[in-house]
Amino acid sequence: MDDPGKISVLIPTYNRAELLERAIKSVLAQTYHNYEIIVIDDGSTDNTQQIIHRYRHKLRYFSQLHRGVSAARNLGLEKSTGTWVAFLDSDDYWLPTKLERQMQFLQQQPHLMIAQTEEQWIRHGVPVNPMKKHQKYGGWIFEKCLPLCIISPSAVIVHQKIFNDVGVFDESFPVCEDYDLWLRVALKYEIGLLPEKLIVKTGGHADQLSHKYWGMDRYRVRALEKILQENLTPSQRLAVLQEIVRKLTILTNGRAKHPQLPNIYQPKLIDYQQRLEQYYANPSP
Repeated sequence: MDDPGKISVLIPTYNRAELLERAIKSVLAQTYHNYEIIVIDDGSTDNTQQIIHRYRHKLRYFSQLHRGVSAARNLGLEKSTGTWVAFLDSDDYWLPTKLERQMQFLQQQPHLMIAQTEEQWIRHGVPVNPMKKHQKYGGWIFEKCLPLCIISPSAVIVHQKIFNDVGVFDESFPVCEDYDLWLRVALKYEIGLLPEKLIVKTGGHADQLSHKYWGMDRYRVRALEKILQENLTPSQRLAVLQEIVRKLTILTNGRAKHPQLPNIYQPKLIDYQQRLEQYYANPSP
């Protein structure tokens, strides 16, 4: 990692051979050329290896037993040699100037260790506008990150020092692993935002993790409980407690549609409501 401008592009993939090829091509088309491509195959059973073979001289390839996207990204981080890391989910792709514009942006603001771009959304092949709750922000945005993930893996470039500081993806999270990581990052680092739509996020396909898991807030609550163990300011701690109560309320109400699930949210909600009341009465770090 001696080259300050080298970027490790990490592409985790699982049974998305055709989409993977589009993602790889979008990296090879970049106007910024100081990068390495690392594809991490999370145990694919389709023709992913055939696609990889076509580009074998232009990328590094690692495979593992199917362990999930967090383990795949973490393996990529372990194998990376760049000073900077850029993630690209295999169902997304970049516009040609993405890396160049982002590195220019970071060079102009050398205090930043992480920056993301705006993005285009396509669902079922049709362009859509993100809802207001998905709006991206720049700056010290920890509290804005609490409701849901507003930092996109495919949009960020991150300095390796950040992972050395806050850690990597938590492999115990089947989903919302990015939400968990970005909370830890946003707590300690200013987030840069380049207001240009330089990535395309695609959705609507059946294998999206958000389609496979009921109640994504279950995992966000876990992440919020983790972040409560960090050194938060009083206002940050209050905001986290409020968000936990809000999400547990949603989960408690939503459980009526899933009576087969254990009734763990009601007692947890009561517990955090009491903690919040105590905090209102006696706020402390």
